[in-house]
Order: sequence, then structure tokens, then C-alpha cells
Amino acid sequence: MNQNTKPQVDLTNCDREPIHLLGKVQRFGFLVALTSDWIVSHISANASEYLGGEPESLIGEAATTFLSRESIHSIRNKLQNMRSGALPEIVHNVSVGLGDKSLYDATVHIASNHIVLEFERPSADGSAERYVGDVQQAMNRIARLNDVTGILKFAVRFAAALTGFDRVMAYRFAPDQSGEVVAEWHASGLKPFLGLRYPASDIPAQARTLYVKNPIRVIADTYDDGVEILPGPGPDGVLDLSNSILRSVSSIHLEYLRNMPVGASMSISLIIEGKLWGLIACHHRRSKILPQAQRNAILLFGQMLSLLLEGRLSRDDTAALESTSELINAVSRSAAASSSVNELFAANYESALALMQADGMAVLANGAVTGVGLRPSNEDVRAIAKRLNTLPAGQVFATNEIRTLLPEATAYKEDAAGLVAIPISKAPRDYVIFFRPELKRVVTWAGDPEKPAQLGPNGIRLTPRKSFEAWREEVEGQSEEWSRTQIKAAEQLRITMLEVVLRMADEAAEERRKASEKQELLIAELNHRVRNILGLVRSLISQTSATDISTAEFAKVLDSRIHALARAHDQITKENWLPAPVKQLIRTEAAGYLLDKSDRVIIEGDEVMLTPTAYSTVALVVHELMTNSAKYGALADRSGTVRVNLTRLPDGALDLFWTEMDGPPVTKPTRRGFGTTIIERSIPFELQGESEIDYPVTGVKARIRIPATHVREGDPMPESVFEEPASNDVDHEMPAIPQHALLAEDNLIIAMDAEDILRSMGFARVTACGTVSTGLMALDEGSVDFAVLDINLGADLSIPIAEKLHEAGTPFIFASGYGENAVMPEHLSDVPILAKPYDFEGMRKAVAIALERAKAD
Repeated sequence: MNQNTKPQVDLTNCDREPIHLLGKVQRFGFLVALTSDWIVSHISANASEYLGGEPESLIGEAATTFLSRESIHSIRNKLQNMRSGALPEIVHNVSVGLGDKSLYDATVHIASNHIVLEFERPSADGSAERYVGDVQQAMNRIARLNDVTGILKFAVRFAAALTGFDRVMAYRFAPDQSGEVVAEWHASGLKPFLGLRYPASDIPAQARTLYVKNPIRVIADTYDDGVEILPGPGPDGVLDLSNSILRSVSSIHLEYLRNMPVGASMSISLIIEGKLWGLIACHHRRSKILPQAQRNAILLFGQMLSLLLEGRLSRDDTAALESTSELINAVSRSAAASSSVNELFAANYESALALMQADGMAVLANGAVTGVGLRPSNEDVRAIAKRLNTLPAGQVFATNEIRTLLPEATAYKEDAAGLVAIPISKAPRDYVIFFRPELKRVVTWAGDPEKPAQLGPNGIRLTPRKSFEAWREEVEGQSEEWSRTQIKAAEQLRITMLEVVLRMADEAAEERRKASEKQELLIAELNHRVRNILGLVRSLISQTSATDISTAEFAKVLDSRIHALARAHDQITKENWLPAPVKQLIRTEAAGYLLDKSDRVIIEGDEVMLTPTAYSTVALVVHELMTNSAKYGALADRSGTVRVNLTRLPDGALDLFWTEMDGPPVTKPTRRGFGTTIIERSIPFELQGESEIDYPVTGVKARIRIPATHVREGDPMPESVFEEPASNDVDHEMPAIPQHALLAEDNLIIAMDAEDILRSMGFARVTACGTVSTGLMALDEGSVDFAVLDINLGADLSIPIAEKLHEAGTPFIFASGYGENAVMPEHLSDVPILAKPYDFEGMRKAVAIALERAKAD
């Protein structure tokens, strides 16, 4: 070789690096590999930091040398049904040591003929259940989002809150395997990566394979080059670390991360239909390793998110399939009257173009070319077909750049730059081809994607680029990319033309059913951990969503039902979970609709109390009656009234009579909604009572009978006792909103909701914290000029934060699930308390009161 000739380096150098056979592990744990008869075959050089002694001395020794027999038994149980290459299993509290033993968490998997054990020090906070609970709540929230972009925006925000990384991105792969940051959360002071595109070469092919095999990848320290696994390569090669948690990192990738600069990273794979669809990529400026409980929670989140995204995309496919079916039916109806494929499609050009969102199409069948819209000439279509004939038979072909298939296509790129070709016969090959014109656009890359490769300090290997500055490229000669859904529609058209549509459609439906069942099973596994009250709320969501109403109305109805439950719960807790007065329930519900005109609801009869079980059930029924009356009945205009009579029967049961008068004429509903179901069925089903409702034209009448087991005597009480606090009835004018709010809340989902409410009110900055210590640190940093404090922050109270705010004269409010029953120090007793669950209006009133009092002081 000529000394002046430089070795050639290209982007496939990264693809050829055996990143699963590096023979090293990261330092946040240690590795031991055993033979099938439990003899130590490999051990990482850093094991001495954990076990003491020389690691080499354990090679060839029995596992009992450093593992207790109980731990071996636990590991064997995990291995019972494990196969080589399967995802790792976790064994907690493994007793490890050469002398005195310590407890570790062990990750176990099988690599070829080896049992691979990776040990980490266990998490000390014991918060695994809380992390899983956070994931469950997040998935419940995400399940209500309809579009993929909204789902990913919430996902990165939640992942950042759960893990504490400085930057979390949702990274979605394009058909050419380049990736784009489609959603991002990042800490202040960091440049945004949102919208940047990364070339396919940034994630080598073998790395993509490992992302599918092992859906979570942790790099704790980008300055950790790893520690050797002893002994070195033997007759059977290097230990395969494909499924290893501790697997070390390629020096090329470490340099790439340091150039960004990133101190630690974690990636969670988004796998759809068995393929790598995207990543949740987490970056941190310093080294960082999450406890295993947190990693397991974020891994579960990634798996659930993948299933949900697959469901959303499948739903889009289903919608496209319906449109495809309409076209197929139209083609089938036209088949009997058509003498050729060209004629068959000629009658359906418009619907076919709409389905594929194309600007033109051509049909080449039996040597004849027909078509419509923007498309190449007939001769050019034949030239394209000739090149398509060189591709694998029987497959739909899609490209957004025809000139990569046929360079001569540059001449007509303004009319046809991209195509989808559907083969509709075997010999000769005939095609239906859809075309799209050129779409000039600017793509923003994270650095120059065509930057020449250079030899670096690592020899004949690619040196990662050092610049990630946004690099704009004007793209021409390409059309808009064909979507996954459109390509699937083209496949369905091909199947139809080959007359096998029925069999394949059944198989597709069966696959969707299995995917749906798998998703339901995972959700059910999480949901069984949720308290009964969340189950009730879930039922309300499900039943309310079944009605034919708009999204805004759905949110309003659901919110009102949940608040009806909350008001009932507040009243029960005020009475220390003892029976609560029925009249109070009715007055509170009336005040929610009529405010100071609640005297239009006239309550008569006996003073009675209901047990807590019955109180919540009756609260929902009264809420539905009041809601219907306010919408359609006596309370819908200015003159109508409602008379409620409470009558105690000789056997102790209670009859509640609801009579509406002087309102608009009543018409019996033609459809039974969820509200009517609550009124008619909840009392008989849950309390074994009776419930009936009638719709005379003069006004709705209802009778509810509650059995004596749920009824208690009540003492007469003045109406003033039942009145809502004056602060709730006054429409407080909002003073000027401060700039920076501190939000102390230990529930992640509630904190995210509250942050959104505060920002929508006008707060420019909201700092959220989940503990007293982080709240005090936020105050020490200065600039906080308002605060919302959850009274209970885990095992602590937020009183120290409140004391510091009080001393500084900074206005604040408390938030509590205890409502106004929360016991506060005397000098803080006049601080407004916002009862949970709260909404925008409740928050607005509480903030206004606090700011007004601060201004007066």
C-alpha cells in the first residue's frame, strides 16, 4: 500500500462495530457469568470493589463461593422458564459476598451457554409502587389523547418528571431511517433540539437491532470507558452482552455524546409491530444512574406507550381501511360492466386519488396507459414500469424521489417527483401508479448530514462530529413522503386486484383483535392496583364518553360528575365519615347551578341523614336530576321551581320526591343516556332501594326510596349552617398576576394539571416541587412571588414552606384533599384553602382572594 494513500472511512464503519461484544461493563454494577453447572466463567474486573478479594480468584469456583443458597434458589426460579436471548429478569435482595454478605438487586439473563448475573446496589427509597402508580396515572391521561403528537408531548414531559433528566426527547424514525425530534422537554439554559433531524448513520444498524432486543439502554457516565470482563476472549469468543444492562459503550458513541455535550443518557425503545418506531431519549449534563425501581417504571411506561401508539396508528389504519373498502366496493361494482382494468379504474379516479392523497395516477394494463391529473407522459410511465420490473415481484413500491429509481425522472419532477406503484398482475407486470409533484422544503439537521468522514484518534474508524448546530438544507426533487397508512391502503388495493382480499382482511382483523386484547390485559394488570374510587371515576369516564356529545361537552359533563362526587366526599369527611344530612347535599348541588338563586329549589320534610355509602350514590342521582333540570326542565328558565320532599316511612326507609313546576313543557327523552341510567339504576343496584322517574308535560317527577339500613335520624339545623363560604359565592376580580409561582405538590399528574392551570391564568413561570426540601431550595433561589402548597407532601407537611412565605410576606394558598377540615397553625388559619379536586375556576377564586388580602395588608 502506498504510504501516501489514506485508508477509506465511511459511515458503515459504525455499522460494522460489534457493540455487543466489547468485553466491558459500566462501573455502576458488576457482572458474573456462570456455566450451566453454576461455575464462574467470567467476572468483571471491578467486582473486587463490591466483593473484596481478587476477581480472578473466583473464576472456576462454584457459585456458592459468593452466593447464598437461598439466593441461588431464587435465581433458579427465575431461570426456570427463561430461554437464551430473552429479556432479563430481576431478583431482589440477593445475598452476595466472599465473607460477610450484602444485599444486591440482580438482573438475570441467558447468553448462549452462560447464565449472566449483573449486580447493583438496591434502591433505598422503596418507592417502586409509587413509580408504578405514576405510570398508571400517566397512561390513563394519555389514553384520552387522540393524536400521536399530543401523546408524545405528554410522554416526554412525564418522562422528564419521573426520571429527572435534563432533556427528554421523542425521536421518530422516517422511512429512510433518519430521525426527527418531534417532542421535547428540556431544562432551562439548554438549547432546544425540537424539529432537528438526525441522519440514519447516527444510530448504526446493529444498535437499532439491540434497541429492539433490549428496550431500555442506560449510559450512566459518558466518561466511563468501562471495565474489562475477565478472562479475555477465549475459544468461544467474547461474552455476548446483547441483553446486558451494564454493557459498556462504544468509544465512538461515547465521543459522540461528549461532543453534544451529554454526561449520561437513557433510551427507551418505542416498538410497533415488532419494529423500532422511535425512541424516548433522555440526556443529562452530568453522570446519572436511576435506581432499578425507576428504570423498571420508565421501561413499563415505554412498553405501555408503544402499545397505545400502536393502537392509535392501528385506528388510523382502520379509518383508511374503511375508505379503501369503499373504493374496493366501487371497483367491484364496476367490474361486471368493465372490459379492462383501465376502464375499471377510469370510473373511480376521483376516489382513488383522494384515498392516496395523490395529484395524479396512471394505469398500465395490457400495454395500454391511461390516467388522470399531474403525471408523466405515457412513454415516461412505460419507462418507469420497465424499471419497476427489476424490483421484487408482488410488492408495493413507494418512493418520494423517483429519480433515485430512474435518473431521467428529474425532467418531470414538477409534475411527478414521488410515486406509489401497485403491481396488479404477475405476467406481464401491470401497474396502478399514484404520483405526487415536487415539494420544495427546508430540512433542519443537527449538523451537516453530508459532513465528510475523517480518521480520528481511534484509527480507521469514524470520528463523530463535534458540531450539532442546526444545519439547514433546501430539499428539491422530492415529493411529500407517503405515509404508513397510505402504503397500507395501496397494499389492500393490490390484494383486491389479486382476488384474495377476504382472507387477508380476516387475518388483519384478527391481528388487530389480538393487539387490542394484549393492550387491555396490560391496562387491567395496572388498574387492579387502583383504589375503588378511581374505579368509579373510570366508570364515569367510560359511560359519559359513550354519549354522542362534543369533546368540550364531554369534559364539562365529566367534570361536573366528578365534582359532585367530591362534594359528597367532602361532606362525609366533615362528619368524620359518619352519616351526613340529605338537605345539605341538595342545597350544595343547587348552589352549584343557581348560586344566590338557589331558593328556587324548595326542600321540605324530615331532617334525615344518610350513611357514607348511600350518600355518595344519592349525590350522583341528585346531581343528574339537578343537571337535567338546569338544561331542559324547571331550572332552565327564570320562573320554574323544584320541590323536594323528604318523607320518613314507618319502616325507617326514606322517600325522596322530586317535583318540577312552572318550567318549560317536558318531552320524554327518546334515548336513554348515562345520566338517566344513574337515576334509574344506581339506587336499586347499589342500595337495594327503588327509583322511578316520570315525564309529564307539566314537569319531571321522580321518587327515590332509600332502605332504612342507610337512613339515620337528623337534628334540625339552620340553613346558614349549610351555606357555602361567602368567598365561594363572590366573583372576585382578579388582581394583577405575579410572574413566578411555586407549586408544591407530591402527585405528579395533579402537579402537571395545576401547572397548566397556573400558566393559563397568566403566571409566566411555574416551579414545581414534590418535597419540602426542594420547595425551600426554590425559595432560597429567590424570585418566587406566589405559591400553591399541598398541605401534605408525602410523609411531611408543607408548613415550613408556608412559614417562610409568611415571614417574607409572599401571598400563597393551601391545597388539600381534606378541604376546609384541614387543621392549620393559628397564624396561618386565614390562608385560603383550595379543596381537591380543583379546576380553573376554583384556582382562580383562591388566587384572587390571596392576592386581594396581600394587597390589603
